[in-house]
Amino acid sequence: MIVEVKVPSPGESVTEVEIGHWLADDGAVVAKGQEIVEIESDKATLTIVADEGGKIKRLAEEGQALAVGAAACTIDTSVEAPENVQDNAEAVKPVEETKTVEEKKLPENEEPGKKVKITSVAKKMMEEKNLSVDDILNGLKRLGKKEVEAVINEASGGGRNLSETKPASREVTRKRMSMLRRKLSGRLVSIKNETAMLTTFNEVNMSAIINIRKEHQQKFVEKHGFKLGFMSFFTKACAIAAGYHPMVNSMIDGDEIVTPGYVDIGIAVSTPKGLMVPVVRNAESKSIPEMELEIKNLAEKARNKKITVEELSGGTFTITNGGVFGSMLSTPIINPPQSAILGMHNIVERPVAVEGQVVIRPVMYVALSYDHRIIDGKDSVSFLVKVKQLLEHPEYMLNDGRNPKELLLNL
Repeated sequence: MIVEVKVPSPGESVTEVEIGHWLADDGAVVAKGQEIVEIESDKATLTIVADEGGKIKRLAEEGQALAVGAAACTIDTSVEAPENVQDNAEAVKPVEETKTVEEKKLPENEEPGKKVKITSVAKKMMEEKNLSVDDILNGLKRLGKKEVEAVINEASGGGRNLSETKPASREVTRKRMSMLRRKLSGRLVSIKNETAMLTTFNEVNMSAIINIRKEHQQKFVEKHGFKLGFMSFFTKACAIAAGYHPMVNSMIDGDEIVTPGYVDIGIAVSTPKGLMVPVVRNAESKSIPEMELEIKNLAEKARNKKITVEELSGGTFTITNGGVFGSMLSTPIINPPQSAILGMHNIVERPVAVEGQVVIRPVMYVALSYDHRIIDGKDSVSFLVKVKQLLEHPEYMLNDGRNPKELLLNL
């Protein structure tokens, strides 16, 4: 029987997609549930799996546009899929550090370690301690990155003269932009033209959050099953600060200002296909562990092309973290129709003045880009100051951003 594999609807507003990358060759035999093709819309990259096992026949090439509901390929179910072909989701397993490598059999009469190269320094140390090559090899618990890289460099001529010049090349490559990146490019240009964007900056002493993570990380992992990061603190701080300065959480709709009674925060995630912004709904009502788990799951789904359009839609505020790439400072671009975005950066030990003394503290520069048409300077600066206060005093988050001492004194 011939079964058509049709393009699913990524979302209500999406009517056309583009074939991004075929994961199965034309004429290949696939198993039921195996990933066969990636499709790209202007919002996300998704993967289609085989509904039935059999021989695949492509009906579209990479880069070709298809309407939602059109057939991307067919599967001839009369051709039986081999038993060793498994669901891609099950076949791809996380790599463990202790994963063993299949040992190569030594030729007969060849002693282990016979061909191992020994430096003069190492040889002298072995003689002093009366150790053989076998003793050293048997004492190695596992192969590490350095050992593997050393073998790779040796095999590829890594010991060549570094002064040798690289051969000149005039080669040029061309690659078609994905539908997602084309859409993103157009939006970035329109943002510059259609908003009055300004950026305000501040710095945050990250000592308190770093100390919390050091002190409670082990217990946190034991209880919740995942690590405590920085993003959940920033998300919680922004959600609370938005309650004090709701204009930062607002947007323009025609001649009206729309201010939601909730805070849906988008977390910018870098993926091989481009930037995606999955949304944490009702961030104002979530705890730090709930926030951390949701951010982790959404980021993994975005990078593994499992994210849905619904999980990328909406959002009233966005956070982007250029610090993971080493950025010291930047002016992030607003994600419309939102009116503001917070930029995180790298944490660097810097000299700061504390009570008249110069001390070293881990400092992060933060930036808030905002649409000046709707957000005044007072609101933008006050919002960022509130975020700074909450990050430097995380205990304030327990009291909706209020100083516990002031609450104690009923001030």
